[in-house]
Amino acid sequence: MTSFDPGVLLVSATRSEARYVPDGARLLITGIGKVAAALALTRELASGAPTQRIVNIGTAGALHDHHAGLFVPSTVIEHDISSDALTAMGYPVIDSWDLTGGDGTVLATGDTFVADPAHRAELATRADLVDMEGCAIAHVAAAFEIPATLVKVVSDSADEKALDWPQLVDQAARELGEWVRGEL
Repeated sequence: MTSFDPGVLLVSATRSEARYVPDGARLLITGIGKVAAALALTRELASGAPTQRIVNIGTAGALHDHHAGLFVPSTVIEHDISSDALTAMGYPVIDSWDLTGGDGTVLATGDTFVADPAHRAELATRADLVDMEGCAIAHVAAAFEIPATLVKVVSDSADEKALDWPQLVDQAARELGEWVRGEL
């Protein structure tokens, strides 16, 4: 069995995405969406278990047809908050986090499961990939001053075929498991 650093916390929304994470890795399953991810990660970090790094593994929809495979985003944005309007009213909102060690891609996070071509096209003007937890993980990690890495495997094209996600997640989970074994 491979030995994993207990200070590295792997975070996944679902067990199906983390299915091939090797035994011995410290793993937190949060549930789907920003609120579930933020709540579960905050509870884990507040419990006092020493954590030096957070690695979020999961699937993402491709917002451009040429995106496939595994990505380590450099930036994550919260796409479904009205940050410009709130800031204009005097309530500044952080809606973007830069992540060290990324590959240059931008991940858009929101609580909407993107399966509509029009929504995909709008998001594609700002990002490369879309998921439902990444910005929440980055936000909590920043609040706790813990470095975070997001690792995303494209499972679908964020269009009507995205509704086949339950049948597509296994291959993505295999790639995520391989990444964990090779990088951690």
